[in-house]
Amino acid sequence: MAKQENEYGVAQAPSPDEFTVVDYPDSAKVAQGENKPGLAEAPAATETPDALAELKAERDQLVDRLARLQAEFDNARKRQEREKQEFRDYATGSVVEQFLPVLDNFALALNSTGTAEQLRTGVELIVKQMDETLRQLQVQAIPTVGQPFDPRVHEALGSVERDDLPDHSIAEEIRKGYRIRERLLRPAMVRIVTNSKQAEA
Repeated sequence: MAKQENEYGVAQAPSPDEFTVVDYPDSAKVAQGENKPGLAEAPAATETPDALAELKAERDQLVDRLARLQAEFDNARKRQEREKQEFRDYATGSVVEQFLPVLDNFALALNSTGTAEQLRTGVELIVKQMDETLRQLQVQAIPTVGQPFDPRVHEALGSVERDDLPDHSIAEEIRKGYRIRERLLRPAMVRIVTNSKQAEA
């Protein structure tokens, strides 16, 4: 655009009619990749038949592997349950086997034609045999009479007034209690002492 001078030799600004309009690209189209000089539109990615076949083969291998792992897991779980049951059966059989002689002696006592005193003697021998079998299994009777009452291993069913035993000790055993090593099988049922003289002292 040429500059114009007035009659005094000073440059004048061009008139609005002399401006040249420049067409700039639309910013929205530029952001979308349109009207970008020198940029060609990228072709869409397409899968070849060989690539699709490879993916399907890989998928089939993974599905087959998952099915085999599931089958192995089920077999391992069933085997573990079977082994646990076999161990229970073995442990139970070992215990029952030791009590079979006791049962035999009870049957002999029932079929005995001896006197009541002979029958009592036979039952006492069977009880001793039972205690010995329990001892071999590490089962012990819980001490009671004369011992301090312990709610962890004793169950009180009442009290007895006595002055010859310490207060709150055990005066009478109603049912034996047992434990195997340190584990309680069942508490002993007892009556405890109430010693009023000792309580008042």
